[in-house]
Amino acid sequence: MILPALAYYIIFQYGPMYGTIIAFKDYSPANGILGSEWVGLAHFRDFFNGLYFWRIFKNTFILSVNTLIFEFPAPIILALLINELRSRSFKRVVQSVTYMPYFISLIVICGLVKDFTNSGGLITQLIVWLGGSDTSMLQNPAYFRPIYIVSEIWQRFGWESIIYIAALSSIDQEQYEAARIDGAGRWRQMISVTLPGILPTVMIMLILRMGGLFNLGFEKVILLYNSSIYDTADIISSYVYRKGLIEFNWSFGAAVGIFNSVLNLALLLAANYISRKVSQNSLW
Repeated sequence: MILPALAYYIIFQYGPMYGTIIAFKDYSPANGILGSEWVGLAHFRDFFNGLYFWRIFKNTFILSVNTLIFEFPAPIILALLINELRSRSFKRVVQSVTYMPYFISLIVICGLVKDFTNSGGLITQLIVWLGGSDTSMLQNPAYFRPIYIVSEIWQRFGWESIIYIAALSSIDQEQYEAARIDGAGRWRQMISVTLPGILPTVMIMLILRMGGLFNLGFEKVILLYNSSIYDTADIISSYVYRKGLIEFNWSFGAAVGIFNSVLNLALLLAANYISRKVSQNSLW
């Protein structure tokens, strides 16, 4: 039963790691990976000393941290609210409505975002009604991060709440009965029973999220950004795409990608260690 999953990781995850060697070479398709000239850490030095290093690192860090702060708690809050609903039919309606955006194509999502935020869009007109200017929001660098984060929450929080709803269903109901006997109200039951009951799940999901903190979805960024908002929208993954695929600088793009992966690995190890020390929950 585990063979298909094992084959997937071997073929699509571990197999391509051989290609990362081009980050240390001046790769040319004509010469191949082994035949290309070895340049060592030259591409890494070019990246660290490059004009855009601090810009893309700062943008990636700010966008990643803000996404974690605002998007990670959203499915937890939704799961807690759904858990408090007593009408099963209304609960199913809420779950279906919140799950739906996750199954919409990212192209469609970004198209809707662009339509709503252009100069004649619904959100822009609302801002005009509140006293703002009638300009496309995606032409203003200050608006990119809020637009990205809000669209991420809207698209993902319903789907990601499933795992927390499952964790809530596994809490022993006798704990709630004991809390009610002790005089605890609904709010106190949530604080003393519900949150401790799902804490291990929350910590594991947080560790996993930290391991991919800098792996922002470059597809959405590329679909939404333009040259006028590079100051806030250009991140590591979009920079890798632009340098590696658009400008055909494969070795440089691979070097930047390795740097991004090392950052994520360091964050994963740190988050796992801190979680094990603080909450006794960890991946290993």
